[in-house]
Amino acid sequence: MLTLKKVDAQNIHEILALSVKEEQKPFVAENTESILEAYTTITAGKVALPFGIYEEEQPVGFVMFGYDGTGEEGEPAALAGNYAIWRFMIDRHWQGRGLGRKALEAALAFVRSKPCGEADYCLLSYEPENTVAKALYHSFGFREIGEMDGDEIVAALRL
Repeated sequence: MLTLKKVDAQNIHEILALSVKEEQKPFVAENTESILEAYTTITAGKVALPFGIYEEEQPVGFVMFGYDGTGEEGEPAALAGNYAIWRFMIDRHWQGRGLGRKALEAALAFVRSKPCGEADYCLLSYEPENTVAKALYHSFGFREIGEMDGDEIVAALRL
């Protein structure tokens, strides 16, 4: 059974050890960078929620949520008052088993529980060249909203 577990002192090292395939590295930040971004977001008084993705008790991926943006200059305006999936990855050893789809279902169930407050949308972004991610996100109903986050395309799903 696939579950999400908060990243904490007990599991941080196993989450940091996860990585994607070499050809996927341009598309997703290392988990170390993501955990550091979560820390700086939280210390700035904003919301970052990092979780390990587990199949049974085995760590297989990482997902990080945000709520209401970070307040950084240049971030998409649509983040205000909404949830975002800031990071999403499945470890290279666990890809090709349908876990990405199961993990995204679990991630969206978490967001739909509105743990940080009300919102109309869940947003995410992806590199234009990442056609696999685009297809997965589209299959769940995410659609591009005409905004960019740096070089990444922003897509939203109505909750």
